[in-house]
Amino acid sequence: MNQVNETGSEQARALDCFLLAGKIMMESGAETYRIEDTMIRMAASQKMVDCHCFITPTGIMFSPSAEMATRFVRISNRSTDLEKVALVNAASRKLVSGELTLRQTYEELQLIDQTNYKFPIQIQVLAAAMASGCFLILLGGGWEDLPFAFIIGGTAFYIVDMILEKTRVKFFAEFIGALVIGSAASLVIYAGFGQDLDTIIIGSVMPLVPGLLITNAVRDLMAGHFVSGLSKGAEAFLTAFAIGAGIALVLSF
Repeated sequence: MNQVNETGSEQARALDCFLLAGKIMMESGAETYRIEDTMIRMAASQKMVDCHCFITPTGIMFSPSAEMATRFVRISNRSTDLEKVALVNAASRKLVSGELTLRQTYEELQLIDQTNYKFPIQIQVLAAAMASGCFLILLGGGWEDLPFAFIIGGTAFYIVDMILEKTRVKFFAEFIGALVIGSAASLVIYAGFGQDLDTIIIGSVMPLVPGLLITNAVRDLMAGHFVSGLSKGAEAFLTAFAIGAGIALVLSF
């Protein structure tokens, strides 16, 4: 009886480990096929060769075998944190190669899940500001407009981050950020300081564009994950629509 209980406990820990790995990767912006491959490889290392998993952007279902119950975990938050994706991949490879035991892998995944690897907001804002200025130059803007794109892009990114933290409504945050960009760029031009309204707006808005989401949507569709691909594509479209609507609203006046 004790042996049966220990076996059941070990299987339950294994399922918790696989689902936690998938949850972290999905919440951090990984592709669907990468998550499925990681979970199946981890399961195979624990002699679960007849397992199946089905992943969407809002949930993960994992069936270890016909005899064991299917498990489900809900995905409520999604962002971009490629550091966590790389760390989970590294932990899964160590489990498969035998460098880590199942218990050690689960503890490492728990540590990854609880740790915030993102840069401080000040560095994120600085990076967004620098990206805005660089995109302005790449798009043919003048050097005299560089400071305005730098300031507007960084400010808008900070505002979007603050609104998103308070409301958890991504589309509303992106819409407000686009409004700020359009209004600030228009004021700079009308005051006679800036030269090209279009390049200032486009350069400033680039840090808000859902580039990773679009890339993952296309890659999932190419890999045959149509549910995830279409849902991520729809999310990217709505985000782009919110940004475009904010800019259009300002320019319409």
